[in-house]
Amino acid sequence: MKFLLPLLMMATPLAAEEGWPRSIDHATGTLILDAPPQRIVSTSPSLTGTLLAIGAPLVATASAANGPLTDDSGFFTQWAEVAHDRGVTPLYRDLSFDIEALILADPDLVVVSETGGDSVLPFVPQIEAMGYPVLTLNYGVNPWEALATTFGRVTGEEQRAEQVSRDFIAHTRAAAERIVHPEGSVSIVSYNFFGTYGVSKPEGAQARVLAEMGFEVTGIPESLRGAVQQSREFDFISHETLPQGITGETVFLLSADADDVANFMADPVLANVEAVKAGRVYALGPSSFRIDYYSGLAMVDTVAEQLAP
Repeated sequence: MKFLLPLLMMATPLAAEEGWPRSIDHATGTLILDAPPQRIVSTSPSLTGTLLAIGAPLVATASAANGPLTDDSGFFTQWAEVAHDRGVTPLYRDLSFDIEALILADPDLVVVSETGGDSVLPFVPQIEAMGYPVLTLNYGVNPWEALATTFGRVTGEEQRAEQVSRDFIAHTRAAAERIVHPEGSVSIVSYNFFGTYGVSKPEGAQARVLAEMGFEVTGIPESLRGAVQQSREFDFISHETLPQGITGETVFLLSADADDVANFMADPVLANVEAVKAGRVYALGPSSFRIDYYSGLAMVDTVAEQLAP
């Protein structure tokens, strides 16, 4: 069985541990920390899971609007229980930035996302002007393992950051040994996710996890490149063009459960897709839309459950 080297390389030990103070380059400058922070607040729920995974001293996090992917506090379900167990409170609700809530949280470090719907980048000058250190990271281009490494340096939890990456790889590979792999390549499809349709690139976050499980992930054919409407980790195309973009013999659906699989299978536009005709369509789980330690584990377990012998 083939395993992906990049994930393994991300989990290899760092050089000798740094002392304090230490300097951390990030998206909006260089952060100088004299000592490990003790009261971190996250303005990005998409970064919160990785902070929790390495045991960072997180006291509050911005929360999303209540929905199927969150609990009553607006915490993403994949890490909500961990957050509540550690006493993490909502910083503000519905991703609506609230400087007064941040002041009341009394942080010694504010974590910000550079991009995405939970980014408060325009408010960074205001936050810094009030004397709060800010760390700005981009989860759109950086895998969670790399973010964990940065958080490890920031908090002094380098060894914990390395360990969670190793644990994730071990869990993924153990799951891979338990499943029956369908023959041929696979496509990861974002199907009607907030009204969009896309196919993952082979280097996407979800694709890297499946590759670590021994799957060969394929993207859209080059002949369809001109039809791409937007591209990042997924190439987004029209609903009508989606059948041509699915080249894998098996399909995994992003942010999906069994009902979503049924809807995909019943879509007349997709009736001639090979994976649909063969009944080889599987869910990656509701929390798979963005991969961190917790959602990645949930995705691996979801795949393993469906492909168990």
